[in-house]
Amino acid sequence: MLARYDLEAAARTFSPAGIARREPDFWRYSELLPVRNAANRVSLNEHITPIVHLKTLGQDFELDSLFLKDEGTLPTGSFKARGAAVGISRARELGVRAFAMPTNGNAGGAWAAYGARAAMGAFIVMPSSAPSINRLECFIAGAKLYLVDGLISDAGRIVAKAVTERGLYDASTLKEPYRIEGKKTLGFELVEQFEWDVPDVIIYPTGGGVGLIGIHKALLELQALGLIGDRMPRFVAVQAEGCAPIVQAWREHQRESVFCENAHTVAFGINVPKALGDFLVLDALYATGGAAVAVSDERILKMQRLIGSREGLFVCPEGAATLAAAVQLRHDGWVEKSQRVLLINTGTGLKYTDVPYPQPETIGSD
Repeated sequence: MLARYDLEAAARTFSPAGIARREPDFWRYSELLPVRNAANRVSLNEHITPIVHLKTLGQDFELDSLFLKDEGTLPTGSFKARGAAVGISRARELGVRAFAMPTNGNAGGAWAAYGARAAMGAFIVMPSSAPSINRLECFIAGAKLYLVDGLISDAGRIVAKAVTERGLYDASTLKEPYRIEGKKTLGFELVEQFEWDVPDVIIYPTGGGVGLIGIHKALLELQALGLIGDRMPRFVAVQAEGCAPIVQAWREHQRESVFCENAHTVAFGINVPKALGDFLVLDALYATGGAAVAVSDERILKMQRLIGSREGLFVCPEGAATLAAAVQLRHDGWVEKSQRVLLINTGTGLKYTDVPYPQPETIGSD
């Protein structure tokens, strides 16, 4: 299910000049969000996330206009706060009192926090191999957390059963239409930050792919309103070599992906063996002349360190995967030196304390 809006009515107040006068948060796009009454908004003081010009890395890899949108500065430390804020707000408006969801980690932490803010019960199922910080987030927020020895797909089956047996609201990815509406504010923001224009390429780390679907939906809505031109960025879905079902489907020009057996990667947020909305991700890639790229864990960790040492940003492994993809696409000639390339860093690297980083050298006190 995808939310649709009365665009003719929205056009009367949704304008660049009008939006510029509003508060600097993603509720400024209210005409194209599903929460009807502002009193139902559940907020942890969300803000517009920065776009950083990666000048040094751009010079290193012959990309004159390389940018990164840093979602790690949001409440709960990841872009999942967008979907949680809007999803919980609309659920509250509909009278929901408790929800259930599977998660690889960050979404669970975000929905637990916003659920607590809304006095809503949260039942969250997470792979036992998820980052420990995400478990702590859920615990601190008072959610009922269950760990499963398996992948997010196994967690999803447990949630589906719980939803049926207990009558809980199903907050799983694309099982309700509102999480994606929060994610699409990413698209509105980046257009506004690029002065109501779009980059040439958007590179997105793709597990469930809801953020990519949301950005594409946002740009289509802005086109329908006549606020941006007909030019659409080429979307790139980035996955890890150990879990790349979207990449395989794109290479074979398939409509849907095939379940990835034995999925594994240090970029835990994209360790999704089959996304429910894989066909929507692939639609966006095909429609924009985009691509799908798989990168190794070794390369991901190398790029994470490089972003930190060259630009001072501690991005998550998923975000680092986007730079690995950009470098590969530039090397292959798919991206030109002069094109404007936007990387999406989906969270702060501070949440990945379980990743096996090299240990520093120990020296004596003398």
